[in-house]
Amino acid sequence: MQELPYKAQQALSLILLSEATMAQEQIKKQSVKKKSNKDPKPEFAPVTFSEEKGVRFLHFGTWWVQGAMRINQPDYIELEYAQQMMAGLLFLDPNDRRLNQKQVNKQKKPFHMVQLGLGTGALTKFAHKHFPKAQVTAVDLNPAVILAARVMFELPPPNKNLEIIQGDALKYVTTKKNSESIDLLQVDLYDATARGPALSSPEFYQGCYDSLKEPGVMTVNLFGNHKSFKTNIRNICNAFQNRVMVFQQVHDCNIVVIAFKGPHLEVDWKDVKGRAAYLEKKYGLPTKTWVPGLRSENARQENYLLI
Repeated sequence: MQELPYKAQQALSLILLSEATMAQEQIKKQSVKKKSNKDPKPEFAPVTFSEEKGVRFLHFGTWWVQGAMRINQPDYIELEYAQQMMAGLLFLDPNDRRLNQKQVNKQKKPFHMVQLGLGTGALTKFAHKHFPKAQVTAVDLNPAVILAARVMFELPPPNKNLEIIQGDALKYVTTKKNSESIDLLQVDLYDATARGPALSSPEFYQGCYDSLKEPGVMTVNLFGNHKSFKTNIRNICNAFQNRVMVFQQVHDCNIVVIAFKGPHLEVDWKDVKGRAAYLEKKYGLPTKTWVPGLRSENARQENYLLI
């Protein structure tokens, strides 16, 4: 999450009035909280907006930024950490026919990209636009967020290749029918305080692992400067057998984590750089800047990407 500069606090903040938000109770402060390995039950804050220098921002009743869209480039991923959430493309190509798996009935199963946490729909819009043959699914518990993405952030309506689910992300990844159904999974789940992921339990990350195909890749947005960071890293590493890499920290302490399922990788960094250069030219993502950071930030990765 990113905190809006002071000047943006002078911008007009619009409150989305909908039955969805009006039906929810305001977040209640609890004086005593018991420690638990289970994820807390969510409560919704108001969905609000602001604009500054041609960029529209999404908030949950605070000045913490939950997403952004450049108004004259609605399909561009504006925030740096959100761009890094597409890092799975370095390893899996939705347009690669060899990745299509077959079901029992011999019909091809399309490449499946899933976003847990819709926000402004930046990742969902990007995936749907650039990979039209892939199946794209976005899951968000708050119906007001889904409405905001449609009305304020130009998320296209659902169609045969785009599914928007109003539901619980934990339930989605732990439901049996979704087991081994996802190729690229992107997790960005935050509440109004924006200090730590809303879901972080061992059960949740095990569900994420189980929901991935082989090969499969998950990216997660974590908040590095918060006590939840170590807990999330530990739970991700346990679920993914320590096959985890991290990006360098970017604005406001966002750290994107990449986790892998499937065959182990041993790739020359020259090949990774080549793939990054292709992605940058093809999709406009700053992928060439990712490679040096991944190489230096993760131990024992000097000569080859080994994971």
